[in-house]
Amino acid sequence: MRKLIALALLVTTTINYSNAQTKNTKMTNKEKVLAIIKSVETGDTTAASLYINPNKYIQHNAGAPDGIQGFYGFIKYKPANGYKTNVIRVFEDSNYVFTHSEGDIYGPKIFIDIFRFENGLIVEHWDNMQTTETQSKSGHTMIDGVVKASDLNKTADNKKLIQAMYADVFIGGDLSKIDTYISSEKYIQHNPGSPDGKEAFAFMIKMAKEQFWFKVNKTHLVLAEGDFVLVQSEGIMGGKEATFYDLFRIENGKVVEHWDVIEPLTPKEEWKNTNGKF
Repeated sequence: MRKLIALALLVTTTINYSNAQTKNTKMTNKEKVLAIIKSVETGDTTAASLYINPNKYIQHNAGAPDGIQGFYGFIKYKPANGYKTNVIRVFEDSNYVFTHSEGDIYGPKIFIDIFRFENGLIVEHWDNMQTTETQSKSGHTMIDGVVKASDLNKTADNKKLIQAMYADVFIGGDLSKIDTYISSEKYIQHNPGSPDGKEAFAFMIKMAKEQFWFKVNKTHLVLAEGDFVLVQSEGIMGGKEATFYDLFRIENGKVVEHWDVIEPLTPKEEWKNTNGKF
């Protein structure tokens, strides 16, 4: 009798695992990420059990431990009013998926998340989070604007354009190169502290260079889908170490729209994992 029960349990477990694997292969990586982010709000761990590698989940959010158990803990020990998540944009570059979202994570926030996949499962995660600001010099919010990627055949070219812009302007500090990269006809700015327009962008870079309050020291991940390019970088903001996630939209070889999420670097003694921000 015990052998029959054990056999039945083995068969049931095998069927459940097979069903989970079948569901996993039918979902796109974008859909898996959307399910994971939604689970932060609902608290349902099903998506994590299906789409996160239980043996390898490298966490770069300094406030969370490594591993799938760290993710479970994050959604389990949420505040009394819970979390709210609303993904506005989702993009894919090879084995990476990155999202641009708004929500409530201990207060109203804008966040960008990056997920890396291996064999259909999420194995690594990075993010930046910033308190939502409603007052804007440009009249735009931190999240509105074009949502879907286009010009998919220009992904590689657009990525090279932004990499060159960082080398020349943000890191190199060559203000004469701004016209090469930023559109004179249209530059929509979603950073709440800056107006629209190429001239405002040029002024910001000039003041930052002269007064040393903002500087990009190094780029890390550069990801793109079509006309959207995301740059993960580190540097200085207001005299403190910071992480920058900048999202650019490109038309006809020039940047026409920009969003960002800026987060101060967490002191190392407060990290809950040893992976670092990058």
